[in-house]
Amino acid sequence: MKTNLSRLRIIGFLEGVSLLILIFVAVPIKYWAGNPSLVKAIGPIHGALFLLFVFSAISTGVEQKWSFKEITWKVLLACLIPFGTFYIDYKILRKLN
Repeated sequence: MKTNLSRLRIIGFLEGVSLLILIFVAVPIKYWAGNPSLVKAIGPIHGALFLLFVFSAISTGVEQKWSFKEITWKVLLACLIPFGTFYIDYKILRKLN
């Protein structure tokens, strides 16, 4: 984690994994087993990682002097689409590293 870009990639990965856990583990347990405790625990963690990703993307974009029209908007849009952080890491971020 020497650069903002490597931190952004790690945060994006963690945000994507937290969404997977939330959707495929916590939500089914909430509705099938009637136990919302895992959603209450994972939901805020996912939310914090989401916000951290947005702030890191903006910070990295400014530091790296990304063109907003070419890179920054795609990275920010990716975090709004489920599993978009994995896609944007594969298509854009790993090539910039």
